[in-house]
Amino acid sequence: MLRGLRIVNLAVNLPGPAAAQRLQALGATVVKVEPPGGDPMALYSQPWYADMMEGQQVHRCDLKDPQGKKSLFALLESADALITATRPAALKRLGLDFDSLHPLFPDLCMVSIIGYPAPDDDEAGHDLTYQARMGLLDPPHMPRTLISDLAGAEQTVSAVLALLVQRGRTGEAGQAVVPLSEAAAFFAEPLRYGSTVAGGILGGGLPEYNIYQARDGWVAVAALEPHFKSRLEQLLDIRRQEDYQTVFAGQTTAYWKLWAQSHDLPLETVV
Repeated sequence: MLRGLRIVNLAVNLPGPAAAQRLQALGATVVKVEPPGGDPMALYSQPWYADMMEGQQVHRCDLKDPQGKKSLFALLESADALITATRPAALKRLGLDFDSLHPLFPDLCMVSIIGYPAPDDDEAGHDLTYQARMGLLDPPHMPRTLISDLAGAEQTVSAVLALLVQRGRTGEAGQAVVPLSEAAAFFAEPLRYGSTVAGGILGGGLPEYNIYQARDGWVAVAALEPHFKSRLEQLLDIRRQEDYQTVFAGQTTAYWKLWAQSHDLPLETVV
């Protein structure tokens, strides 16, 4: 799909590399430019880092050094898009903001991953703080996934594709900004509209869309559509939430998974 297109990725940690990996899966050639000390992601999870870098060219250079910037510019000569994840003020000091690069590389599209939208675009943050601001944390528990980072990665992919389409139609390369806090806000909409608050329609308020303890673990029941709910309750002869709890506690998770598959019902073991 993107064969023949070349992406240069300056972003370290998760969102930029994850986006670049997705673009590579779509056929693009990806060149990763890392600082002399490498990508911190390799310290957080070497296997994950190695997986994201598979098939990519990795260069290390100091962009504060003229020779390092010269090496980067050589890569940008043949690039279609550039991904960054440096705060705007620092990017401008390096001369790597869109206004500085566009006259030199007029065909280069650019997506800048930042933490918060302007005027807070130079405020420090990470996935945990973005989730905190959007009400997605459940203290004292840490989040089980990096929603902001991965949502931001997907928005970065969309932004790159949109810019490439625009360039193809108009001949003009442009810039897009992806604030990770806004990516988290998008995923927080079910909570903001009350769907997943405690007791909400998707937050435990419906017995047919809930989590139940089985004999050896937990099962997730998602019989949300009327035909699923009706079939489930008829087969098990249940109506109230207390009935659901009693019935599911009587068998193992493996039993319930096989039972649900045999009756075409949406149920899954909680791992």
